[in-house]
Amino acid sequence: MDPTEPEPTAQQSGQSTARPGEHGASPSGSKSGQAVAVGPTSGTMAPVRPLDVTGVRTVGVGTLLFLLAGLVLLAFHGWLEDTDREWWLWTCVAGFGLGVFGYDYCRRRARHHEQDPPAGT
Repeated sequence: MDPTEPEPTAQQSGQSTARPGEHGASPSGSKSGQAVAVGPTSGTMAPVRPLDVTGVRTVGVGTLLFLLAGLVLLAFHGWLEDTDREWWLWTCVAGFGLGVFGYDYCRRRARHHEQDPPAGT
């Protein structure tokens, strides 16, 4: 092969370019790894199922951290005013307020997916 010629793509060389879960890909139900084409090289992909994460815990922890930070900053309210950093406190208030809405949204979404699982699962 001439070194100035580009290497053939996976489609030109007859290799499958479909990823697991896409149309034309083989299911990853086997216990051993599945050989897949990765660019000009090939490797082994472990059969890993996606995590079932609803986001409820993540949003809840973030909301509580904003609340905690806001309470700590509230103790230093005078210093925040003197140094023109009162916006730190308002950032915590906004983070907590948005977190409450996000927590409610994630709970409702998780409950909806328990009753009616998304297609493809």
